[in-house]
Amino acid sequence: MKLSVIIPVYDERETVAQIIERVRNCGVADLEIVVVNDCSSDGTREILEALPEAPDLKILHHDVNKGKGAAIRTAQANVTGDAVVIQDADLEYSPEEFPHMFSLLVDDKADVVYGSRYSGRELLVDSFWHYLGNKVLTVASNVCSNLHLTDMETCYKMIRGELFRSLKLECARFGIEPEVTAKLARLDCRIYEVPISYCARRFDEGKKIGWRDGIAAFWYIFKYNFLKK
Repeated sequence: MKLSVIIPVYDERETVAQIIERVRNCGVADLEIVVVNDCSSDGTREILEALPEAPDLKILHHDVNKGKGAAIRTAQANVTGDAVVIQDADLEYSPEEFPHMFSLLVDDKADVVYGSRYSGRELLVDSFWHYLGNKVLTVASNVCSNLHLTDMETCYKMIRGELFRSLKLECARFGIEPEVTAKLARLDCRIYEVPISYCARRFDEGKKIGWRDGIAAFWYIFKYNFLKK
C-alpha cells in the first residue's frame, strides 16, 4: 500500500526541507509526498524549487494565498495513494508516528485513524487557552457528530485514499478540520484514535491558527453536521 502525505505550506522556509526529509525517513516504504505552497512570500517557494526532482515528490503552487483548507483541496485532486494523511510543515507533528497509524489501515482494522495529542504520549506543554479551546471544540464536534474523539482538531487524520478523494471539501482555511470530521461521521467507516507526540509551537515562533479561527470553527461544526449533507 502507498501512503500519500499532503504538506500544506505557507511561509515555512526554516522547516519545509526538514519536514520533507523527515517524512521520507518516517519508516513507510511506499510514499508519495504532495507539497502545496500557498503563495509563500518568505523564500519558501525558492527552497522548494531548489529541491532535486524525485519520483516521490510533487510540488504545487498557489498564485494567491488561499488558506490551509484550499491547499488540501488542491492536493486532493493530485494524490494517488491507498491512504492519505496531512502533515503540517512546522515540525509540531512527528512523521515517525505514521507507521503505527498506517498499520491499522494495512491490517484492515480502520478506515480512518486520528492521531490524538492529548492521549498520554510525549507532549511539549501547550498554552492553557489553546488546550482549552481545542477541548471545547472537540466536545462540540462530538455532541453534533455522535463521535467520541479526544482531539478533533488534530492535523493527523489518516484516511483511506478512495474515501478521502470522495469527500467534497469546501473550507479554505482551518475550518477544514471540523468539516472533514463531520463528513466522515456521516459515512459508514471505522474511525480509530491513537496517541501521538506533539511539540507545540508558540505564536512568536510562527503559529498561524488564532482565536478567530476557533470562533469560526463553531460555525463550521454546526454547518457541516446539520446544514450541509
